[in-house]
Amino acid sequence: MGSPRNRDSKEPAFVTTRQTTRHIPVTSAPHLILAPAKLTLSLRITGVRTDGYHLIDAIMTTLELHDELSITPGNSGLEFTGPYAAGISADDNNLVTRALKFVDRTAHVIVTKNIPHGGGLGGGSTDAAAIFRWAGRTSSADVIASASIGADVPFCIAQGQARVTGIGEIIEPVPHEPHNVTLIIPPLHVSTPAVYQAWDALGHPRSDGPNDLEPAALVVEPELVEWRDRIIEATGRIPTLAGSGATWFITDLATNVGEGLREALPEAQVVETRTGQ
Repeated sequence: MGSPRNRDSKEPAFVTTRQTTRHIPVTSAPHLILAPAKLTLSLRITGVRTDGYHLIDAIMTTLELHDELSITPGNSGLEFTGPYAAGISADDNNLVTRALKFVDRTAHVIVTKNIPHGGGLGGGSTDAAAIFRWAGRTSSADVIASASIGADVPFCIAQGQARVTGIGEIIEPVPHEPHNVTLIIPPLHVSTPAVYQAWDALGHPRSDGPNDLEPAALVVEPELVEWRDRIIEATGRIPTLAGSGATWFITDLATNVGEGLREALPEAQVVETRTGQ
């Protein structure tokens, strides 16, 4: 979030992508690290730095929805498996690979992707943050420096609920407010850099809702408008776009309404989760 940076059926396929693995004798058992999704509850863009990075003022929360990383020190390689592994490149530009290089550790990592990528839920950033936590690199200096990998990584290291400012590297914890969260994930992929570029081109608009990126995201991916309107029709509630999209969300939706969403929006993934601690 805060800078240009580095699904689709109802039952997503379970697939695996991998990078060629160089086997080295394993010296320890795998470590299992959970990587919770990030949800931006509100987002204001407060300025643009001279280097093009956007300054933000946001409230973010982790969710119970999470990826899982199996990390084996002493080997190398990166694999993705799970319902949202399709389309993820396991090359040197992947945020997990970059995080391993940053913390100067070698490991074989298998990521089970339960968080949709390209959905505004911080899936890549939280996987990178899991590497920092595994390596014990969670000092204030490390959290700030991790923004060089991705602007959502610092919050994903800190987790919980927080006010996030700067380009995403300034984390101020706030009291936890528990919410049920219904995620509506359409079969779309929205590019975060493209949305920020559109926000600039539109003259830095301020949204009437809680997310300043929403007007730009609707320009980048006009189908989001149709999805928003269908969600309103099915629930009677106005959804909020998660970051740059494509996920829409509603908090504290009545259970019977959430069940009806699946019938009303059969092409989408409807995920019911909660804010994490």
